[in-house]
Amino acid sequence: MSGHLRAFARSSIVHVLFAFIAMGGWALFANRHHPMPRPLVAGLVQGALSAALTLCLKSAIDALSLRFRGTSQLWMPPLLACLASTSILVAVHAATGTPEILKTIAVPLLVSGSYAVLYNYSISRGGA
Repeated sequence: MSGHLRAFARSSIVHVLFAFIAMGGWALFANRHHPMPRPLVAGLVQGALSAALTLCLKSAIDALSLRFRGTSQLWMPPLLACLASTSILVAVHAATGTPEILKTIAVPLLVSGSYAVLYNYSISRGGA
């Protein structure tokens, strides 16, 4: 991979934009059977939340991993981060009137939860 492409792939802005577009698009799709503008609002809300949570998730895992030892260091940081993300997603989508909250947050939580587990495992083993 060339230096420019590698820098592009590691860019926080690229990750945030990708999260916004991918997860916002998913939310639009998950709410497509409802009248406009509900799907559009759900997409914009989920896109913004995914972008913000993408920025925060790594930092949260880094901070939480320092607070636990032993086997709890493997599962507590991703669990707490995922619980916080779930709470934020449900609360904001409920407040903004997203019709299909569970469908809307399922994919973003699966992606962010997987990332949290894998990233936490890598740093707990000294890989990151």
